[in-house]
Amino acid sequence: MPSDNAAVHVIDDDDAARDALAFLLRSAKIDVRTYESATAFLQVASAVQTGCVITDVRMPDINGIDLLRRLRELKIGVPVIVITGHADVPLAVEAMKIGASDFLEKPFDDEVLLGAVRSALNKQDGDSKRKAAQADIESRLAGLSARERDVLEGLVAGHANKQIAFDLGISPRTVEIYRANLMTKMQAASLSDLVRMALIVGILGAEPAAGD
Repeated sequence: MPSDNAAVHVIDDDDAARDALAFLLRSAKIDVRTYESATAFLQVASAVQTGCVITDVRMPDINGIDLLRRLRELKIGVPVIVITGHADVPLAVEAMKIGASDFLEKPFDDEVLLGAVRSALNKQDGDSKRKAAQADIESRLAGLSARERDVLEGLVAGHANKQIAFDLGISPRTVEIYRANLMTKMQAASLSDLVRMALIVGILGAEPAAGD
């Protein structure tokens, strides 16, 4: 489920269209904020960390494409759903290339829009959880000694204890001790759990040599 405080930010210069979207979302028990222009939204955008944005692609002043570029410049990573008229599909495709999570062509079915919103909210919530998990793993990594880190990289590369010992110039028994220590420090339940953590934070290890 999406975070309780995740709101949908609806941006459309057409009052009737904006009000209709807000009514639909509130009827589905989704928190909504509305804006008559991209400029109005950008005034508060820096405080937006959760939820998603629904924007019309064609608006005066700042259009949906320019808004996406601004959000990317500001490093605001909330999902953006672009609404487009039939003639604006190429623009919507451009928006997807820039980073929009979805686009809906008018007229769209209410359930299609609600499905796109729920998908965006769930994705954003999942991204937040992944970032928190990554920060937690990086904190554990910081507690490893240099030698424990070396052993970890050997394990992630798929090397056996004996190979790691040879590469590091230590005994296999010492590798076992380092391995046990880093499993404890990383709070890993298994070798696969340890490898998964390492991959999440981008530790790929060296490629095993031929014949390893």
